[in-house]
Amino acid sequence: MATYKISVNNKLLTVDADPDTPMLWVLRDHLNLVGTKFGCGIAQCGACTVHFNGFAVRSCQLPVSEVKDSKIVTIEGLSAEGTHPVQQAWSEVDVPQCGYCQSGQIMAAAAMLKHNPHPTDEDIDLSISNICRCGTHYRIRKAIHLAASKGGVTK
Repeated sequence: MATYKISVNNKLLTVDADPDTPMLWVLRDHLNLVGTKFGCGIAQCGACTVHFNGFAVRSCQLPVSEVKDSKIVTIEGLSAEGTHPVQQAWSEVDVPQCGYCQSGQIMAAAAMLKHNPHPTDEDIDLSISNICRCGTHYRIRKAIHLAASKGGVTK
């Protein structure tokens, strides 16, 4: 066990964890931030996507020991009130079906829009590799375009 001071959702927090503990489990088990979901555990599905210094990463493969002075943002930190443009677009387009993958999808979309505020369909298809078993990819793409059209996604 080691003690880590990590920045999560703009709060400096202290956790005691094994250095190899994935951030997914630090978030869920140590910090009770359960919006980040466990999907596959091998960084393929994207249900566990968080922002790591502004970029989308799969938290199931990010050891807490690698975080250091970096900033982690989870779905809870994107906007607790659901006012981020991507969250609003998700609601307006009625994206979720089962909803399990949606926090990871939203986090991936928000990070992509921060770096590419006006993506094409091809940009979205190349950037958002998260899996939705319900097949809502068409609505996800539509919501990303809607969020981009409303601006303010560089939050």
